[in-house]
Amino acid sequence: MELTGKIIAVLPERSGTSSRTGSEWKAGSYVLETMDQFPRKMVFDVFGADRIAQFAINVGDVLTVSFDIDAHEYQGRWFNSIRAYRVDRNTQAAQPTGGATFDTTPIPPAQPQVQQAPSDLTQGSPFDTSSTDDLPF
Repeated sequence: MELTGKIIAVLPERSGTSSRTGSEWKAGSYVLETMDQFPRKMVFDVFGADRIAQFAINVGDVLTVSFDIDAHEYQGRWFNSIRAYRVDRNTQAAQPTGGATFDTTPIPPAQPQVQQAPSDLTQGSPFDTSSTDDLPF
C-alpha cells in the first residue's frame, strides 16, 4: 500500500537489543497527514539505522510512503504495525494522495420534474373544474 502526504511530526527514535538474537535495533516513527479535503493522519515506523539515514525524513517533507500493515498480539490485546519499506520524495507540495483518493466533487441535488398534463386530457375528467355539470361521470 502507499499513501502520499506531509510529515507533521518526527517522534523520538527507539533502540534496544533483541532478546532473541542479541543484535542492536533502531526504529523511527513519523506522522504523515494526507492532503485530502478531509485530512487523515497515520503513524508509520522505519526500522533499521541504515534505512532511517537513507530516508532522512524531516518535518514538512511531502512524501509517498509505501508500507506494509501487520498486527500482533501481546497479552491478549492486538496492535497494528505500519512499517515503511520505501519512501519517495515529491517535488509538488499540493499533490493528492496516491492509492487512497476519493472523488469529492459535490453532486447537485436532483430537481423534481413537474410535467403538465395536456389540456385536452383534463376535459371531461372528474377533476375538470371548467364544466358546469356537478356530476363527476
